[in-house]
Amino acid sequence: MPDPSGAPTRVEELVQRCARGDDTAFAQLYDDTSARVFGLIVRVLRDPAQSEEVLQETYLDIWRHSARYDAKQASAMSWMMTIAHRRAVDRVRHAETASAREGRYAVEQREVAFDSTSEAVVSSLEAERVRRAMATLTPVQREALELAYFGGHTHTEVAALLDLPLGTAKTRIRDGLIRLRDTMGGER
Repeated sequence: MPDPSGAPTRVEELVQRCARGDDTAFAQLYDDTSARVFGLIVRVLRDPAQSEEVLQETYLDIWRHSARYDAKQASAMSWMMTIAHRRAVDRVRHAETASAREGRYAVEQREVAFDSTSEAVVSSLEAERVRRAMATLTPVQREALELAYFGGHTHTEVAALLDLPLGTAKTRIRDGLIRLRDTMGGER
């Protein structure tokens, strides 16, 4: 808006010259107004480094859109401050969105901490189930399974240790496993 005498203000004149591509006028506009525009941006962002970036983006918008400035709508300074405020608010919204996205990602990717007490309880309960099931086996089945699974021996080694034919050792192990499966399957 023009000053009370009807003449355009210095800022309005500089914006109009920028609209005609006058880069000297743009440099002068920046020198005359950047401190005030930066102050507004810092109040919104509260981060000087980001505020400097937004200040640069604001003046780039002012340069690009200076031909759209209409002195009948607002003063040149108000128009510039509106551009700066919108840019600063956009930056805040972008930062909040990025922070929320990172927070969701962190929650989704977090590993559940290993609970050694819980793991010990579960292992103890499983061991008790196995002991009870093993007690239901015949002595020859239990002996063959203990050698094969707790002793880590192969079927051939179990047969040799028990002085049995290989087929008999395999049958005792298989029959013992079937009985364990039937016993443990019903305990869940």
